This record gives sequence, C-alpha cells and structure tokens, in this order.
Amino acid sequence: MPSKSAIVLLSGGMDSATTLAIAKHDGYECYALTFKYGQRHSCEIDAARRVAQALSVKEHKIITMDLSTFGGSALTDLSLDVPIDSELTNDIPITYVPARNTVFLSYALAWAEVLDIWTIFIGVNALDYSGYPDCRPEFIAAYEKMANLATAKAVQGQGCYTIQTPIISMTKAQIIKKGGELGLDYSLTHSCYSPSKGGKPCGRCDSCQLRLKGFREAGLTDPLSYA
Repeated sequence: MPSKSAIVLLSGGMDSATTLAIAKHDGYECYALTFKYGQRHSCEIDAARRVAQALSVKEHKIITMDLSTFGGSALTDLSLDVPIDSELTNDIPITYVPARNTVFLSYALAWAEVLDIWTIFIGVNALDYSGYPDCRPEFIAAYEKMANLATAKAVQGQGCYTIQTPIISMTKAQIIKKGGELGLDYSLTHSCYSPSKGGKPCGRCDSCQLRLKGFREAGLTDPLSYA
C-alpha cells in the first residue's frame, strides 16, 4: 500500500468531485466509495462513475443499500416533494437524509481498516447553504474521535484515522474555482435533486439553485444543460 492512500466518498456531485480532485492533487492514491441508497436522483451514480474514471482512482466501489426503507427525506421518500424555487435559508431542509453521512463514513471506515488506509476524504461544506447537521466541523471531529475508539487497528496503536474535509469552509464559487484550477470537468458531475427522465437537471431545486449561484459568483458558465 502506498504511503499516501485515501478513501474518498464520491457522490457524483461537484463537491465530492472537487474533493477527489484535491486528494489526487495532494498526492493520495484514491479509493472512491459511492452509495446507491434509494435516492430519487440515482443518475448521480453514473456521474460518480464518470468522475472516478476521469480522475483515475485506484478502485471504485458502489455500495447498494436502501435508506428509502426509513424515508424521512424528500430524496428517499417519493411521497414527499422536492422543494422547487424555494428561498435558500440555513434551516434544515426536507432534503436532509437522516444520518446519511454517519452511515457513509461508517462504510468508508470499514474499508479503510481492511486496506490499512488511515485517511478518509469527504466533501462536506458548512459555509455555504446546506443546513445539514452532518456537514458541520463538530460532527466531523466527533466522528474522527469515534473512529479511533471503534476500530481494532486504531485501538492496537497501528495508526490514527483522520477525516479530511478540504472544502468545508469554501463557498460554492470557491469550490468551483478550485476544481477549475485542478482541471476538473464539471460537465461530468450531477447535482440536481429532481432531474428529468432523461437525467437533465431541473434548475429549480435547492441543489440546482446553489450550483448555478456558485457558477455565477465564480464568473463562469455551468457546462450542464438544464431542462
């Protein structure tokens, strides 16, 4: 195993894609982990495949689980509508998926322990709009502490797990500019919560609004074609 290897959570959106690009730029050999968790915007899985291939990850695993069994989010419960043309606030939106990042990080931690990898990258962002409690620095710090208490190799003193969050304090415009500097092709990514049957982004959900706002503030044009 190379001295610098990392597990990178890769959803297919621009935040996780930028995080992967940063990890690669920083010299990590990257193992990408994507989840098909019952989300209504499952075309992001194809985006994750495109990004993983373009950035030449060492291995890309796609894990299938079904968080729609629990529901509780407009992303996993088809009886709940994805907000359209809503005002972006700091309130926790209905698109929050209960405990999603806790679940995802647990899978990443398990794979990391098997591979003797001590670094996990996740593209959480706390500065710009999201409102998600599992995107905050406090959550990441608490999870990192737990990871070093819950795994055999850490308890045996073989190493110490760290969770890297390189974009956590960036605005969307800063994220986009950073990805551009690293040569990331954002046409490979997908952000929309409510895409058309053909996979085109709606341009009206919270995620699309935030993405478009980021491109405007960065002085750039989003390469995606909107419905």
